[in-house]
Amino acid sequence: MRGDDSRRDGLFSYVRSEDRVPKGHPLRVIRQVANQALDALSPRFDELYAQDGRPSIPPEQLLRALLLQAFYSIRSERQLMEQLNYNLLFRWFVGLSVDDPVWVPTVLSKNRDRLLDGDIAAAFLSAVLNLPRVKGLLSDEHFSVDGTLIQAWASMKSFRRKDGSDEPPSAGRNSERNFHRDKRSNATHASTTDPDARLARKSNGQEAKLAFTGHLLMENRNGLVVDARLTHATGRAEPQAALAMLGDVPGAARTTVGADKAYDIAAFVAAARELKVTPHVAQNINAHRGSNIDARTTRHPGYQISQVIRKRIEEANGWIKTVAGMAQTKFRGLARVGWMFQFKAAAYNLIRLPRLLAMG
Repeated sequence: MRGDDSRRDGLFSYVRSEDRVPKGHPLRVIRQVANQALDALSPRFDELYAQDGRPSIPPEQLLRALLLQAFYSIRSERQLMEQLNYNLLFRWFVGLSVDDPVWVPTVLSKNRDRLLDGDIAAAFLSAVLNLPRVKGLLSDEHFSVDGTLIQAWASMKSFRRKDGSDEPPSAGRNSERNFHRDKRSNATHASTTDPDARLARKSNGQEAKLAFTGHLLMENRNGLVVDARLTHATGRAEPQAALAMLGDVPGAARTTVGADKAYDIAAFVAAARELKVTPHVAQNINAHRGSNIDARTTRHPGYQISQVIRKRIEEANGWIKTVAGMAQTKFRGLARVGWMFQFKAAAYNLIRLPRLLAMG
């Protein structure tokens, strides 16, 4: 018998949000791991908030909401609050009951500065990696490094001469700009919208854009990100940031690092060896010069293994830029963009942990 298409608007519900989430849902494992990492950061949160006054929204809930934004490619915080209002899965993950009011979008904007001052993104990434069951998944000997461009939230029309000698902008929100015979460079020009952005391109044949450079350090056992940093988009940013991240790797044992041809630079190879890091860098052999990596390194089987595994770091870069929405940042300034880049790297690790922990 056909049922009636009638509305049943019940006033009460006797099913908990916890019971509506499937037992095998990956967010269950992610929430458990994230909560353990956030518990470890509780002393840091105490330092960031006053001891008296009106209670604020718990920072743990704010960070769990930002994780959902990365997991589900939610393009704005306003849309995040909209989904948090009616999505029971989101409410359960964040820690809100069915009847709890949803915050206004500016709550995240106002609290981001406090979390930025406390360097919470880097601390959260480290806290996840230092959990006992996650630490066993990491390699402490073999790593890979790579950089990627993060497009800035600034248009090319804002890239003007530092001395102000170019033509004044015409009236209107989307005014015209004449770039004919205008030779632009980072030495003479700067963005009026985001002065920290630099004109850069990833490779020859691509257009230059205002951007930052994001850097990732990946361990080679399971492809988890162990360090993430953001710098100005300069020609030497990638090897310099790689050396800084390798220098912070704990332990005194000799390690290896896989990298692409952009790192085949004499200064990087020499500095890496001083850090007791064997550079498994792809050879950049062209008509002008030979490679800085010779047969002393390439003859070992480990070099070929590193060259195969290092390509997995592109998966992390791709997820952070496409799924997590960092291909073009919505923020301005090196500090704000860098905080979000590190947080999205932590989100990438969390999204991979349910399967890795199940296999372990």
